Amino acid sequence: MLRPRERPHRFDLSVRLLFVTHSFSPPDRPLANVGGMQRVAMELHAAIERKVDRQENPGLSYDIIKLEASWKWIHWLVGPFLIRTWWRLRQEIRRGNVDVLLFSSMVTASLAVLLRPHMERHGVRAAAIVHGQDVTKPVAAYQGFVPRVFEALSMVMPVSGPTGEACAARGLAKEKIRVVHNGVKLDRFEPFEWPAGARAPHPFRSELPEDALLLCSVGRQVKRKGFAWFIDQVMPRLPEHVHYWLGGDGPEGEAIQNAIDAHDLGHRVRLLGRLGDTELTEIYQSSDLFVMPNIPVEGDMEGFGIVMLEAAINGLPTVAARLEGIREVITDEQNGFFVETGDVEGYLSRINQLDQDRDHMRALSTRARNHVASTFGWDAVASNYLRYVEQLVR
Repeated sequence: MLRPRERPHRFDLSVRLLFVTHSFSPPDRPLANVGGMQRVAMELHAAIERKVDRQENPGLSYDIIKLEASWKWIHWLVGPFLIRTWWRLRQEIRRGNVDVLLFSSMVTASLAVLLRPHMERHGVRAAAIVHGQDVTKPVAAYQGFVPRVFEALSMVMPVSGPTGEACAARGLAKEKIRVVHNGVKLDRFEPFEWPAGARAPHPFRSELPEDALLLCSVGRQVKRKGFAWFIDQVMPRLPEHVHYWLGGDGPEGEAIQNAIDAHDLGHRVRLLGRLGDTELTEIYQSSDLFVMPNIPVEGDMEGFGIVMLEAAINGLPTVAARLEGIREVITDEQNGFFVETGDVEGYLSRINQLDQDRDHMRALSTRARNHVASTFGWDAVASNYLRYVEQLVR
């Protein structure tokens, strides 16, 4: 099993931490609410619990308040959840049961505005993880409320530097910012042993031509991901043996299908729909390159890009747009390569270069796994969060 090079953090004082999140999938339907924000909440919680169970931090006591809901119903349930949680947090603060509140996003962090007088009276500190769109959402009333949330928080933990810059642009004091990159669960995917000296073939790609170069992308199908753009602008100019498989669903589905139809790419571009862990493992491990072709969309930034970490753990290097939080995930020649966003020629050049030098591409496979495991494993990332939690108490 891959392990990160971790510097475990040990508390030398007592801290009572309460994690508040609205981003959990229902336990019996893990695919009902899965995105980057949801992964962060669930896997950070699991990593902190492991540290408590292993007694790595004897001074830490930990609890969670969570909403478990599908994506379909979460927008209806989050309002009542916030009301119930405000009442419970008010009671926990008044009873002296908590030192630090950690909110999983700006959605739950909105409670800090109402709780601020009680927190100040009882010496409770509040911090929030910020992902990107939860702070840049282009709604005037929401943008007017964001600075009030920042004022009520003692610390904000954006998942990338660009996300932190977006917070500062909306009035957050820079001394409150602590960037903590997202992590990846290292044992989430079943390992696959490739034949000696080769990455492919994997059983999942058995129907493809022997010389096929398989590109893949995974993510919610929204405009900023650039999937429709990539199919429309790049795929028609790549050789016939280059195929592109796309996992996920979302509001851009029709635009993506239109791009496929416009260029008669149905035999080379396949839409896989929403994928579970087994299917994700298969697509990651059967592909040759992961593609992250994001384009800029006002008010909808890519805060980080967890899927690139998942791909790398499965030995899959990424060709990515040099944009927003993606810039802090990829290290050139380690877990992938950058192309300037919207640069058709750049994508064509990089993909064709790797296609013509398969040995170099396969060498990147091991390098990508090792780099991401040592840098972005969740135990190491959770230690970073806990280090800042302790700073708040001090």
